[in-house]
Amino acid sequence: MKRREFIQQTTLATAAGLVLPSLMSCSTAKERSIGIQLYTLKDIILKDVKGTIQQVANIGFKELELYGYGDGKVFNMPYADFYKMVSDMGLSVVSGHYLTGQAFPMMKGSLINEWERAVEDAQKIGQKYMVVAWLHPDERKTLDDYRKVVELLNKANETCKQAGITLGYHNHEFEFIELEGQVPYYMMAEEMDSSIALELDIYWSTFAEVDAVELFNKYSGRIHLWHVKDMDKTQRNLQTDVGSGSIDYKRVFTAAEKSGLKHFFLEQEYFTRPQIDAITSGYAHLKSIV
Repeated sequence: MKRREFIQQTTLATAAGLVLPSLMSCSTAKERSIGIQLYTLKDIILKDVKGTIQQVANIGFKELELYGYGDGKVFNMPYADFYKMVSDMGLSVVSGHYLTGQAFPMMKGSLINEWERAVEDAQKIGQKYMVVAWLHPDERKTLDDYRKVVELLNKANETCKQAGITLGYHNHEFEFIELEGQVPYYMMAEEMDSSIALELDIYWSTFAEVDAVELFNKYSGRIHLWHVKDMDKTQRNLQTDVGSGSIDYKRVFTAAEKSGLKHFFLEQEYFTRPQIDAITSGYAHLKSIV
């Protein structure tokens, strides 16, 4: 081979080596799985659990975040049986929502009642995250109340870590309302063990007038999970189909790496049309931008 030909081929190979990883990176971003928090379908799912989940799979969703775990069951099914059913549909259970249990002490499967069993059930199906989803008003009257929640989270986190599961905390708007001179969300994030992930509900942070991207910068690498729900353009207190509201998710997703995003879940709690139609259009919008 002539020297000139060798140099040309070497140059092309080097250029290809630079371009291909970039293309592969773009491809990986496009292949990000779209999940759904099943609370979105709370009004219909118990009427036909299998049929509703099958519709979710048919739309194209790949990942689920569950709610309503208690006493070893979800949607009135043993946890393992539910997992088998959705796995057969090509779906994976990535995360689940739980409560501290302080306001509902008799409920089994909370941080204070049979947490070890809940963790064991999650571990058996390969669930990656267990997220504390909501605080009852009696759990958040004072900063000391929030500190009590942090204490419970840190204790529960030890059990999760032993099982190879990441504990998380999901916000609403109230954590961003100043209380006794502090913003509870920031206090909690600082006092929780750093291995506890944050699940950012982007609708509720936006409702509290806190920019999601700014939070990604503040807690870089720690916001593993997102709830992707949209805000009505005229009534901020109402949610709407993802992609038809006022939240610029194209902008939000450009900061996914800074966030530390691992999984995201479409969620919607207010509808003006059938839920399946709404999540179908929401899925299509997300598919076009991720």
